[in-house]
Amino acid sequence: MKCPICGSETRIIHHPTIGVFYGCHDCDFIFKSKLDILSEEEELLRYNQHNNSIDDPRYVSYFYRFLDHAVFRYVKGNKGIDFGSGPSPVLAQILERNHGFEMDIYDLFYSPEKVYIGKKYDLVTSTEVVEHLENPLQYFRLFKDLLKPEGVLAVMTLFHHNNDDHFLKWHYIRDLTHISFYTPKTMRCIAAKVGLKLIYTNDIRFASFVIDHE
Repeated sequence: MKCPICGSETRIIHHPTIGVFYGCHDCDFIFKSKLDILSEEEELLRYNQHNNSIDDPRYVSYFYRFLDHAVFRYVKGNKGIDFGSGPSPVLAQILERNHGFEMDIYDLFYSPEKVYIGKKYDLVTSTEVVEHLENPLQYFRLFKDLLKPEGVLAVMTLFHHNNDDHFLKWHYIRDLTHISFYTPKTMRCIAAKVGLKLIYTNDIRFASFVIDHE
């Protein structure tokens, strides 16, 4: 099986109950076998169990860690889109209510209208989304195309340790809707493929990008 990010050879990582994963020897990308991916109907049932709210101070603080590290220090304008906003678009609400942003939202299941068509943004956020994507390059190309020339893409996902033993015990793979797993090296490879430049990562879960104009 070839890596869908960089085209390199992969190894099999087999979990006895969750299924088969493939790990890239070059860019560190790990992805779940198509045979073990949930249907969209099964996926939606699991998302409907999420109960997140702007009235939950812990959830709001969770987003502020992301905003303080990966967004506010880089973004220059106030027009944004939260891509994969979920059943309760808390991040967009925070940015609008507290920081003067004008936010669009898009979500495959909960806000499926493609309001971004024909638009460009100062900020594209995608939090806890890219681990659900079967074809990440396709979406990162879209993210890049949605950015204004000085726009910022800010992504949140939990990076794996590039250790198969750790991966098989990792809580993040227990969520069966999680099918794609990254490291900062993966993010740099994706950036190079789609015309972005990685400008920040905390090496744990945050990554910020701008268009690579070089």
